[in-house]
Amino acid sequence: MTKHRLYTTSFASVYPLYVAKAERKGRTRAEVDEIILWLTGFSRAEFDAHLAKKSDFETFFAEASELNPARTEIKGLVCGVRVEEVAEPLMREIRYLDKLVDELAKGKAMDKILRRQAPA
Repeated sequence: MTKHRLYTTSFASVYPLYVAKAERKGRTRAEVDEIILWLTGFSRAEFDAHLAKKSDFETFFAEASELNPARTEIKGLVCGVRVEEVAEPLMREIRYLDKLVDELAKGKAMDKILRRQAPA
């Protein structure tokens, strides 16, 4: 089976598009970074290293050894597809990230985007 073209695309080439989408709606690069670090479990240094070496999406997510368990709470449509119904694991991780950036661009609060529970 042939790999999806997106899997071999450099994450560093798509990252500026995520940032631009957020900034067009008054959000910040720091918020995009916070989302990515939350989702992947990367440290700032690990994330910067992936950008510098232009890791492809497959490598980027394969090396994210501490994917946030709360990511499975991410639901909804991205490009007309329900993220929770995406069968291919790597594509589902990519769609989770797309959905989080969409939520940021739509003005959703960071606590809600990062699935943080309000204290009882």
